[in-house]
Amino acid sequence: MSGSLWVGGDEGQDTLPFIPRQRLPRLPEDDPLAELALRLEDLIAAAVHPDEIAAIIESDGMSDAQIRAVYGHPDSFSLAEELYGRVERRYPEPLAPPSEPWHAHLGSCLLRGLVFALPGLAYVLGAPLLSGPRTTLGLPAGTIPLLAGAVTGWVWNQSLSHRAHSWLSLADRPAAVRALRLGAPLGAALSSLAALAATGPGELPAAAFAAGQCCYLAAATALLVLGRERPLFWALLPLTLGVVPGLPSFVGPVLLLGSLTAAVTLAVLTLRGEPAGPGPRGAVSPRVAASVPYGLFGLGAGVLVLYAALGDIFRHGSAGTVAGPSAVALTLSMGPAEWLLHRFRAESLAGLRTTSSARGFRGSVAATVTVCIGAYLLILAGLAEAGTRLWPDAPALSGLRLATLLLIGAVLWTGLLLQSFGAAPGAALVCCTAAVAQTLALLLGAPPPTGLVVSGTAAALLAMLVCVLVGRATAHRP
Repeated sequence: MSGSLWVGGDEGQDTLPFIPRQRLPRLPEDDPLAELALRLEDLIAAAVHPDEIAAIIESDGMSDAQIRAVYGHPDSFSLAEELYGRVERRYPEPLAPPSEPWHAHLGSCLLRGLVFALPGLAYVLGAPLLSGPRTTLGLPAGTIPLLAGAVTGWVWNQSLSHRAHSWLSLADRPAAVRALRLGAPLGAALSSLAALAATGPGELPAAAFAAGQCCYLAAATALLVLGRERPLFWALLPLTLGVVPGLPSFVGPVLLLGSLTAAVTLAVLTLRGEPAGPGPRGAVSPRVAASVPYGLFGLGAGVLVLYAALGDIFRHGSAGTVAGPSAVALTLSMGPAEWLLHRFRAESLAGLRTTSSARGFRGSVAATVTVCIGAYLLILAGLAEAGTRLWPDAPALSGLRLATLLLIGAVLWTGLLLQSFGAAPGAALVCCTAAVAQTLALLLGAPPPTGLVVSGTAAALLAMLVCVLVGRATAHRP
């Protein structure tokens, strides 16, 4: 990516002069502060803010009481400022190009976006199973079992995905496979039971469809965590045949059952083919509670996406259009969103290497995050407009509907950004609160602008959390 678009990139590093290392002069041995500065000299010289040095001091195990007794400073922050002032800043050119832990191929991310969106065609093919009179809430028949199964599956599978990724980050792939082997079938069973419990009279076909949806979510979670996007894409591709006009009525159920069977079979074969024996010795097991906020974020984000989809349901009058143009635009946009998220993290690391002051780093990061979220919202707006034009009998994309959709997209992208920094609890709290407010507004029959207010408030709160977090240099250390 060219430096003209991404701010803070590492282009031109080969023109920076190498600053030779200058050792601190040896001071009397009874000067503990000078000894500490000499011992931590390389780390202090590379810091762009005293807070980084404070983090190093605290990680060294020094308490405030020890700092007062040995160095005469009240706390680690005061000591860090003294050390920061004593040691000259030095940013020598690396001998080799640094590795980029957040590198991601655009093609892979776009493929994941397609994998997220293609299951929406299942709701179009399964529309005959979801027909009937409207429920007491004004929703088409079959909608409640679908929502119950989907929401339960989202919470469970988001938590399961985080736990499996936690094991992968510890280089313990067998433990991740064991977690998926146990968690995926259990999640499918629990979400299917939730759909069955929400089934009303005459909605058994919808309950069967919801159970298939739950099994697919579990299988897709296992395949995506283990990097099997391409086989999953081929399993879902036959669903596109369902949009061909003039097909016999039996073709839809056959395509649905075929894709579901292919996805579940792929997941089973993949999990069986992976080693699941003991992992590396001494590995610390990630806490189960650490995955809960990620599941709650999945719940809140899922409800907000459903709110966008429910607007299409009310306009079209069928639960089969739960994958209407708004929901399809949001799911398709997740591919570019993931790539832009990786680009931001990569560019922020480059800015950390190339800036020499805390103010310069904050400016670089602020410009980069603005470019990334602006690019994402432009892509989402384009997908929404294209989907509205291509979707059969879809109403025009009004300004209110587009603004609400873009704000929901901003909530999703900033929430994912916070998650990538490990700040999932804050993102989960904001998203779940917005989801509750949105649900109450829907049940109470609030006017459409209410959704705009709720989504806008959530987006503003998450934006503030992002500003607080990404402005700290210590948050970007690999």
